[in-house]
Amino acid sequence: MPRRTATMLASTLVLIALLCAGVLIKVPYSEMSPGPTVNTLGDAGGEPVLRISGHKTYPTSGHLNMTTVRVTGADYNMNVAEALYGWLAHDSIVVPHETLYPDGKTEEQSSQENAEEFSQSQESAKVAALKELDIPVTSRVVVASVVKDSPAEGTLHAGDVIKAVDGTAVKAPQDVAKLVTRHKPGQEAAFTIVPAKEARAAEKAGKEPEGTEEVTVTTKKSDEGDRAIVGIQAGTDHTFPFEVDIKLADVGGPSAGLMFALGIVDKLTPGSLTGGAFVAGTGTIDDDGRVGPIGGIQMKLVGARKAGAKYFLTPEGNCATAASDTPAGLTLIKVKTIDDATKSLAKVRAGDTAGLPSCSTG
Repeated sequence: MPRRTATMLASTLVLIALLCAGVLIKVPYSEMSPGPTVNTLGDAGGEPVLRISGHKTYPTSGHLNMTTVRVTGADYNMNVAEALYGWLAHDSIVVPHETLYPDGKTEEQSSQENAEEFSQSQESAKVAALKELDIPVTSRVVVASVVKDSPAEGTLHAGDVIKAVDGTAVKAPQDVAKLVTRHKPGQEAAFTIVPAKEARAAEKAGKEPEGTEEVTVTTKKSDEGDRAIVGIQAGTDHTFPFEVDIKLADVGGPSAGLMFALGIVDKLTPGSLTGGAFVAGTGTIDDDGRVGPIGGIQMKLVGARKAGAKYFLTPEGNCATAASDTPAGLTLIKVKTIDDATKSLAKVRAGDTAGLPSCSTG
């Protein structure tokens, strides 16, 4: 066989071997890519994303788009070739598998957690929006969840309103843990509650829950130390003065909170919050309107620009990363609170874009 032919054959065989290795060898990585964006002022799946009843609403214009990220599933085994392509591509990111699925979480567990976070973000978005408009919202501390086989199981239930522990009034979820840990493990903690059934009935009627009961729970030692616990997670529930319904299927996680809140504010106030501009954004939000950072910011920027966004509301904690690789034609606006966001949108409406708070890599 001529030397040239042998060389070409050997090179071909090496190439085939490398291609096979690239396909067959699995690596512990996952991929993130831009997901769809949805205008919180518009429809999704044939239904309004935001539906408000019992209060006057106003016409809106422009876009306030929430953004999403697509990720490979927990059970997906990426190969070397896919990882290399993802690392080279501009519209995707390859990250260690444990970044998306820490502690060996299954896809089902991750989806459940995302669904719970999404639900909580909707609730906080409503509270933050109404507070921004000085519309009163009544809040109360509740049993968010009960740990299986814990001392509280069968005595306290999810949805119970916690009025006091050991006679001391409870004003915030963290108060419950502070009061319980005053005990030594094995001692009894006395809870003053409104049972979940009565609380739901009162909420449906737009009234404050009444009719308290006294229950006692024997504390036990925490698995993580010597402190006393009863095995509940305390949270916050709210009574709204009118109905605000958020509907969006196939989305999870807390990162749409800011954009939901702004959509609610826009619908409840005269005029257009954006002035007709195409604004997208992201960020968690708490009941007090504070905006928190999220994951996958680069992919959300790409998705927003592809959808047509000109401005992107960026949590302060994501600013440096976002500024390091901003798609052409997209202006980043730094936000720390919902109030920051509404003030910046006023500048967008007025055309005062030079005065917008910007992101920097420093």
